[in-house]
Amino acid sequence: MNGAQHLIQALEQEGVDVIFGYPGGAIMPVYDALLDSKIRHILVRHEQAAALAADGYARATGKVGICMATSGPGATNLVTGIANAFMDSVPIVAITGQVPTSLLGTDAFQEVDIFGITLPVVKHSFLVDSADGLGEVVHEAFRIAATGRPGPVLIDLPKDIANAVAEFAPAPSHGAAISLKPAYKDITRAAELMRQSSRPVIYAGGGIGMARAVSEFRDFAELTGVPVVATLKGLGVLPPSHELFLGMMGMHGNQAANFAVQESDLLICIGVRFDDRATGKLATFAPHARVLHMDADASEIGKLRAADAAVVGDIRFALAQLAFVLPISEWREKCAAAKAEYAWKYQRSSSGEIDARYFLKRLSELAGEDAVVTSDVGQHQMWVAQHWQVARPENHLSSGGLGTMGFGLPAAIGAQLGRPDALVINITGDGSIMMNLQELVTLRRYDLPVKIVLFDNQALGMVRQWQELFHNERYSEVDLSDNPDFTAVAKSMGISSFRAERESEVEPAIGRLLNESGPVLAHVAIHPKANVWPIVGPGKSNSEMLEEEAR
Repeated sequence: MNGAQHLIQALEQEGVDVIFGYPGGAIMPVYDALLDSKIRHILVRHEQAAALAADGYARATGKVGICMATSGPGATNLVTGIANAFMDSVPIVAITGQVPTSLLGTDAFQEVDIFGITLPVVKHSFLVDSADGLGEVVHEAFRIAATGRPGPVLIDLPKDIANAVAEFAPAPSHGAAISLKPAYKDITRAAELMRQSSRPVIYAGGGIGMARAVSEFRDFAELTGVPVVATLKGLGVLPPSHELFLGMMGMHGNQAANFAVQESDLLICIGVRFDDRATGKLATFAPHARVLHMDADASEIGKLRAADAAVVGDIRFALAQLAFVLPISEWREKCAAAKAEYAWKYQRSSSGEIDARYFLKRLSELAGEDAVVTSDVGQHQMWVAQHWQVARPENHLSSGGLGTMGFGLPAAIGAQLGRPDALVINITGDGSIMMNLQELVTLRRYDLPVKIVLFDNQALGMVRQWQELFHNERYSEVDLSDNPDFTAVAKSMGISSFRAERESEVEPAIGRLLNESGPVLAHVAIHPKANVWPIVGPGKSNSEMLEEEAR
């Protein structure tokens, strides 16, 4: 077999069932080998969408996502998606074609040093120099991507290596991945802090879902009785209706969640990285609290906030060891009262316009807790985080660290292919949808029944909101009123679509979305100046939230 055939056979041995990609000259031998494989290839219409679809597939399934592109512009178009996976710790393997080894460094046609370009945003990179070792390269790439703190891995394959004939040697098994158990002394110190606390709060992040520790986390929270707040990526670690769950924290978090953190005397931080969107002004974040930090990645401990106790390793083991009852009923009752006081309120619009928040609440209720929601980036992303009833982390796919506009539609494609029986809904905006609009064609080609809600405020909403609040209403380059008729665009690409603009149309619109077979796009008009509330301003503490009534 040649190197390309070795690559495909190695992918089959890793259990790969779908690849997202776009062909070209340098990667052509691999596409030739794909013709003889059972692996399904999904032809996206832009390489960025291939990487983002692989990302969505990985988040929704817990498996490694695969994307593939040719050399030069094909490879560079993957970079945003690779960086997105790196920032959110998502396991993907990106395979790129490369010019023949004899031409490396000569500025050959479509040559680019993708190995060097992606070094800051991958866990590891391989520039393959022999067809004989391809099985081992693929096996190692999957191991690295999926173990420890997950992340993207790059395999750059020169065309002459792809064409070279070699004996295929199955990659040796390295056995089950070793899970590092936290040190006993660290568990003991963590238990001491917990027992000394009277106002503890669990600060839950995306690492819980990545570690597949949701069950252990729920047992831990319920037995300790500690109130829980979550980051954007931590949503779903507890059901939103759970009495201990106070909501999302941070810049657009619920007041009950932020106030609890600010009053706490112990933060039990699990799978978090103290991101600025979660902490606000770091110097004033949880000023009275000691910190117990649990994470698989030792580099996160003490990176932004010193830890009074650190538990590094398998958080499932740590959570089981630390699950004991804490006598904090008075604190728990205070937090529950704040949760009731600051619960979201849905008021009917006096103008009869659609309120995106109410629309999302109703859609979430009717879609059910098993639905997968993917979000693009902007105001609608925060509305989803606030008002969608996220039951499991793998059911809420959102670009957290990189904030990638255009993420939602490709991620929905990946999620739908990874979980074909799931109801997959993409929430997008009139700014974000234009970033990867071409992927509507991909939906149609493969008849993927993704439901799309496109909120249209004729503006780049989140930027406009910041310019309104923090730049003296000096609006610069946020007007999107000349966007196309999205229903007509969708129909031209073979997607069923309709428009809704009045509050009375909310229930019929949701009904049509959920009941119509195949892909559907709902173009939903909302007020041009609808804002996300509350909001913590730049450089402000999380205790200084601006609310709608204060405007």
